[in-house]
Amino acid sequence: MKTIHVIALAAAVLMLAACSRPATTSVSAMEPAKHIQVPVGQAETRVVPAGFDATGTFAADETSDVAPPVAGHVVATPVNEGDFVRKGQVICELDPRDAQIRLDQARAQVNEATAGLHQSQSRIGLAGGGNFEASRVPEVAAARANYESAQAMAKQAAADAQRFANLVASGDVSRSAYEKARTQQETAEAQANAARQQYEAALNGARQGWGAVETSLATVAAVEAQLAQAEKGLADTIIRAPFDGFVTARPVAAGEYVSASSKIATIVKVGTLKLQLQVPEQRAALVKLGMPVHASVAAWPGRKFTGKVTAINPSIDPNSRIFILEAQFSSPSAELRPGMFATAKVVLPGGENGVFVPRSAVIRDRTTDSYQVFTVENGTAHLKVVVPGDSDSGKMRIASGLSGNETVAAGHLDQLFDGVAVEVRNQ
Repeated sequence: MKTIHVIALAAAVLMLAACSRPATTSVSAMEPAKHIQVPVGQAETRVVPAGFDATGTFAADETSDVAPPVAGHVVATPVNEGDFVRKGQVICELDPRDAQIRLDQARAQVNEATAGLHQSQSRIGLAGGGNFEASRVPEVAAARANYESAQAMAKQAAADAQRFANLVASGDVSRSAYEKARTQQETAEAQANAARQQYEAALNGARQGWGAVETSLATVAAVEAQLAQAEKGLADTIIRAPFDGFVTARPVAAGEYVSASSKIATIVKVGTLKLQLQVPEQRAALVKLGMPVHASVAAWPGRKFTGKVTAINPSIDPNSRIFILEAQFSSPSAELRPGMFATAKVVLPGGENGVFVPRSAVIRDRTTDSYQVFTVENGTAHLKVVVPGDSDSGKMRIASGLSGNETVAAGHLDQLFDGVAVEVRNQ
C-alpha cells in the first residue's frame, strides 16, 4: 500500500513539471533541448542633449470675445463655429438703417454749414480762400482811398488859407477872400475827419466779418466731427474679425438684439500658441528664457514640435511645489490646437549620455503596462524591464534599465522568456 502511494506521488510531480514547462519548449524527456535562434543588436551609448521632461497643455496666444461697438438687431451671421477667419473678415452684421439716417442728417448739416462759411468769406473778400487781411476787403480799401483823398484836400485847403493869411497881412487880398479860404479849410478838415471815421468803421466791419468766418469755420468743424461719428456708426454695424483665427463660439443669430456688452463671437488665434508646462521647483534654477522645448501630442504621433521658453512664472505653488513654464510654438497650419495635452522636453545647455537599442528590441507588456528588453549573455536570454525614451532613426533611447554594453535580442521576442537558451544569429 505504501509503495502505491509513492508511485502516485511521483506521477503527480512529473505531471506538474510537465504542465509548468513552457509550451514552446515542450519536448520528449528523451529529446535534447532546442535553442531558439534570435537576431541580436548591440546597445550603444551616445551623447544627447541634456534636458528634463514635463507635461502641459497648449493655450491660445490670443483669445478675443468680440463685442459690437454699437447696439442693434442682428441681420446676418456669415460665420459658424469652427470656421477659420482672416483679420478684417465680416463675422456679424447689424441693421444699418438708423445709422444711415444719422449719417444723412450729418451730411446735410455739413452742407448747410459749408454754405454759411462761403457766405461769410465772400462778405470780406475771401471767396477764393487765402489769409485774412482787413486792407484787402473792398469796403475797407474804398474807405481808405476816400480818407486819403480827404486828407490831401484838407492839407491843400490849409495851405491856401495860410497863403491868404499872409496876403491879408501885406494888403494884397481882401479880408473876405481870406475868410473864404479859412471856410474851405475847415470844410476840408471836417470831410477828412468824416472819411477817417468811415475808414475805421469799415475796418471794424471787416474784423467783425472775419469773426463771423471763424464762427462758421468752427461750425463746419463741429458738424464734420458729427459726420465722422455718423460714418463710424454706420461702419460699426459691420463687425469684423480682429485677427486670423478660428471661431470657437458664435452665440447670436439673426433677429436678436445685441448691446455693446454682448458677445458676438469668440475667436482664437492659433498661428502661435503657448505651452504651459508644470515643472517641479527643483528645476527652477536650470531654466532660462530662450531655451529650446520639444513637444509631442497624441494627435500627431511620432512628430516633434519645437518652441522656446518665453516666460517663467516666478511664483511656486506651495501645495504642489511646481511652477509654470511657458513656451511659445509656431503653428501656421494649425496642427496644434488650444487645449491639447503635450509631453515636452526642455533642452538644457551641454549634453548627457543616452543608451540606445534597436526599436525592434523593445516590446510592451500590456498586462503590466511595462516595456521589456531581452539581453543575451552566454547563450541565455534575460528579461529586463526598461523605461523607454525617444525614438531616433530606428533606435529607441532607454532612459532606465540598461547600462549601454549589453547585447539585446532584436527578433522572435514572442518566443522568449527569462532564462531560455538562445542561439545568436546576426542580423
